[in-house]
Amino acid sequence: MGQWFASSMTGSMLVALPIAVLAGAISFFSPCVVPLLPGYLSYVTGLSAAELGSGKRGRMLAGTALFVAGFSAVFILTGVLFGKAGDLLIDHQTAITRVLGGLTVVLGVVFLGGFGFAQRDLRVHRVPAVGIAAAPLLGVLFGFGWTPCIGPTLGTVMTLATTQGSTGRGAMLALVFSLGLGIPFIVAALAFRRMLSAVAWVRKHQLLVIRIGGVLMIAVGLLLLTGVWDSMTADLRQWVANFGSAV
Repeated sequence: MGQWFASSMTGSMLVALPIAVLAGAISFFSPCVVPLLPGYLSYVTGLSAAELGSGKRGRMLAGTALFVAGFSAVFILTGVLFGKAGDLLIDHQTAITRVLGGLTVVLGVVFLGGFGFAQRDLRVHRVPAVGIAAAPLLGVLFGFGWTPCIGPTLGTVMTLATTQGSTGRGAMLALVFSLGLGIPFIVAALAFRRMLSAVAWVRKHQLLVIRIGGVLMIAVGLLLLTGVWDSMTADLRQWVANFGSAV
């Protein structure tokens, strides 16, 4: 396990992993999630909005953790599939990387509000608040849905998973994305009232969040499209190899 982890943390993964966790965090603090945070927590815990933050931390933590586990399972499985696809298409990696780079640029534009048809939500909106027992299922439904905030960021991470050409690396990128998205949910469950203060600040600056996310995705797409990503990660891989030899 340790050897597999060490081999995964080389080359482009050293760049892709921070992008994945940042993409997850941006997704959480986007207009598709932050304003609905009390609703999500109410659904997965079975508590009313008035009861959230009332000291029932055990119930809050259990429901939220199961919810996060549900959508994480979907994302990780997706990462495995995209990583496998990259492995199967390894002989055409250069062409695939260029195409995916262009797609990532488009996803960045979608995140910034472009392409009106892509701004619609495709997810289950009406789900009975039956509490902890249904929290994993709610997480799965959340993972399978499309929103104009989460879909493009997840798509960018899946693009990076495909370029890795490895199921293990695809799974790791998806896991890190899930942590970036899921950890704030866990923090909100443990410190709901304090989290609301941070959420209020973020809501006032959501345009900034959207711009940062969109520019990040477009930048990654352009790096892939122009081949700079390959050159950059090759140099990084060489630097890591030389550093390891020196040590």
